[in-house]
Amino acid sequence: MKENNKGKDLLKILQENYEIETAQDLSGAIKDLFKDALQQMMNAEFETSMGYSKYDKKTEKNNYRNGTTKKSLKSEFGEFDFETPRDRNGEFEPKIVPKNKRDVSGIEDKIISLYGRGLTTREINEQIQDLYGIEVSATMVSNITNQIIPEIKEWQERPLDEVYPFVFIDAVHFSVREDNRIVKKAAYIVLGVTVEGFKEILGIWIGENESAKYWLGVLNELKQRGVKDILIMCSDNLTGIKDAINAAYPDTIQQRCIVHMIRNSVKFVNYKDLKEFTSDLKLIYTSATEKEAYDKLQEVKNKWSDKYASAFKIWETNWDAICPFFQFSDKIRKIMYTTNTIESLNRQFRKYTKTKSVFPTDMSLLKCLYLCTKNISKKWDQAYRNWGPILSELSIMFDNRI
Repeated sequence: MKENNKGKDLLKILQENYEIETAQDLSGAIKDLFKDALQQMMNAEFETSMGYSKYDKKTEKNNYRNGTTKKSLKSEFGEFDFETPRDRNGEFEPKIVPKNKRDVSGIEDKIISLYGRGLTTREINEQIQDLYGIEVSATMVSNITNQIIPEIKEWQERPLDEVYPFVFIDAVHFSVREDNRIVKKAAYIVLGVTVEGFKEILGIWIGENESAKYWLGVLNELKQRGVKDILIMCSDNLTGIKDAINAAYPDTIQQRCIVHMIRNSVKFVNYKDLKEFTSDLKLIYTSATEKEAYDKLQEVKNKWSDKYASAFKIWETNWDAICPFFQFSDKIRKIMYTTNTIESLNRQFRKYTKTKSVFPTDMSLLKCLYLCTKNISKKWDQAYRNWGPILSELSIMFDNRI
């Protein structure tokens, strides 16, 4: 194999034309080379567009050169002045460096990535200054990240699958500035499990307070995007969710999160009784059948009712939304009895956004959550374990629906 001498040739050019003694000298030399090469490429593109060279006096011309426009370009090697040739007819549309583009460094992608990882404007500025020596203002960050708004709109409106075996829903609250005051806004999250067993975030909506009306609007939007059926929907005790599901997907099984049920019960219990009390609760949700579970509920309630009667009201009031998972095998129960799947997602959202105590707008919050979603979803490259047997059981339990 012949030795590649391109690197050596470039080094020879640098040594012949620049006094390179330090890494900083090398960086400056490369910056000059980059600037010159980019300018030559632009000039060549302009000459091709004009159809004749600068010194051609014989060719008949319908358009003429009209000087240059100067602008400052940002690059990974720093900032430098750049000239864009102009033609008298205004027909030249450069591709190398488009007319309104002032950044050829990939800095924009870097800023969007940092923004999606929850960094503040100050932290982004520090990172970009360290890497490129360029000052980044809050307005610049906003303008750059606004470039993904069309991408968010396309993602939020994309067609979805007709059937999802499992869907998890939840709302996470953030502080947003509105009309010169700080208000709490809910980010409504819907996470589905596809027929192939993979997790997929179906959408994120920023709204005011949780209500049946808002959740119904979210579910109706899923229908408009192609979701005809949801087999099992898992949620916490979200405001209005039961009525919303019944209206949008009346055949969907609603499963209340058992972990939240336990949390809501133990808040009434003294610490000295906590271990014994939670062990007794476990007898309820690990029962083999619904009847056995309900009998255990009565036994545990009778045992503790003198001290903690309030701890069992939530179980009796919501029993119809607790009991559905008893008809399934352990493999499916592990998926549907808790909203840990979406709570894990919410924890990652919190992790990414923890440095931002207040978002300036709803859109800034949505941009951040969307970019977080892209980072998080990259790790969802494997289906649920034992998905084959799970899908087989679901196809029997939900005949003709999957």
